[in-house]
Amino acid sequence: MTLRGRLVVEEVDSRELRGNPLGDPHVRRIPVYLPPGYDDGAARYPVIYWLHGFTGIGLSAINANPWVPSLPECMDRAAAAGAPPAILVMADGFTRFGGSQYLNSEATGRYEDFVARELVAFVDGRYRTLPSARHRGVDGKSSGGYGALVLAMRHPDVFGAVASHSGDMFFEACYMPDFWKYCNIVAKYGGSDAFLQAFLEMPKKTHDALTAVNIAAMAMAYSPNPARAPFRFDLPFDPHTGALDEETWARWLDWDPLRMAPRYADALRRHRLIYLECGSRDQYHLHLGARQLHRRLQALGIRHEYAEFDDDHTSINYRYVESLRRLCETLAGPDGG
Repeated sequence: MTLRGRLVVEEVDSRELRGNPLGDPHVRRIPVYLPPGYDDGAARYPVIYWLHGFTGIGLSAINANPWVPSLPECMDRAAAAGAPPAILVMADGFTRFGGSQYLNSEATGRYEDFVARELVAFVDGRYRTLPSARHRGVDGKSSGGYGALVLAMRHPDVFGAVASHSGDMFFEACYMPDFWKYCNIVAKYGGSDAFLQAFLEMPKKTHDALTAVNIAAMAMAYSPNPARAPFRFDLPFDPHTGALDEETWARWLDWDPLRMAPRYADALRRHRLIYLECGSRDQYHLHLGARQLHRRLQALGIRHEYAEFDDDHTSINYRYVESLRRLCETLAGPDGG
């Protein structure tokens, strides 16, 4: 992979993740893309934080593929198209069960604080950044697109612009269809705890196993219960009958961007860019949620950009150039673009 910019892989020793409940590593390898010209002067640069999707890691963003551009290659393409230079930081929110949704949870750890506070402080301390929300953006795809929206809502003092590709939302459509699949899958193992232990030991993670572990990971993020050992979460349904647990399901819905947007409307209005997009044939029905969020933001009078494209959820890296270019332009310069 030949880049116009320069790639560095940092090792970040996180105090926020140290001692996390799942025993996941607190040292994370974080790729950082430095734009062309960074090494030639003393200029300061805006920063974009990229959040990977479920089952990804920070290093996933730099994987070379002859047909699918990596994130650094997407940044090169944005620069070649005339976008102002920016630093790109590829965060890591992985857990041993696939991901954290970039939230603080008593079941997984303090991933929201790791990204929004600790990682931002690390990057500002190590690189020549423009260290203010006005020059700091957050972007991501799928679970990362979800995380980008939630961090933007909850931390407008840290991030001043946000983009989301195919972000998790409209939980009734993107998660609920798998609730009853979960029941059948984990029953083969004798229940949730036995399934999760078996999952960790599987030499190959099957499609069914990943379907079920996705629901468990979401429960760890949205409905943690530290009193329930060993994995510390409540399911929003009875795994034996499939009956919905309305109280736990309500806890999940509180974290749905569709429900969060009205509560965080003032925070969203502070953002200089809100860019949303989704493929019109998304396998997880995320285009339906994206359409609803677009209409909800319109009703709230929140300025944003919305786009759909003719594709599904898979291998859409070529679309990232759009959001990266917009973020670079919005965050650029001492007074903004």
